[in-house]
Amino acid sequence: MNTPPVFELSVTVTDAHIDELGHVNNLAYLRWMLDAAVGHSDAAGWTTQRYLELGATWVVRSHFIEYLLPAFEGDVIVAQTWVSSFQKVRSVRNYRIVRPTDGAVLAQAETNWAFIDLQHRVPTRIPDAIAERFPVCDGPVTK
Repeated sequence: MNTPPVFELSVTVTDAHIDELGHVNNLAYLRWMLDAAVGHSDAAGWTTQRYLELGATWVVRSHFIEYLLPAFEGDVIVAQTWVSSFQKVRSVRNYRIVRPTDGAVLAQAETNWAFIDLQHRVPTRIPDAIAERFPVCDGPVTK
């Protein structure tokens, strides 16, 4: 199974994503980031169930999000994600939220993930079988 280095999740902005200022709520971007990360993991064959069977999973240590432009109801956006590094018990995943109709980058982000043993709730070494499924890259090619 070839896992794409950059995974893309397409979302149509609905009224439920809109805040009192009339644009997409900041929490919606975070949700799309998490959904894209899980989608990328699923595409690599590492589903939530598979992690549970292993007795380990990923937890967020930190998020950094830079909001660049607003999105509005009816916009189709694409959440792009890729793994930019693996360390012993951590991984950095990057994101870019784009609007394909005009090529605008709406947000860019980074999440620092820790791999933990579920029984003891402590960081544990990322198995090679997982790291090998996620090609490390610098992100999507831009035109």
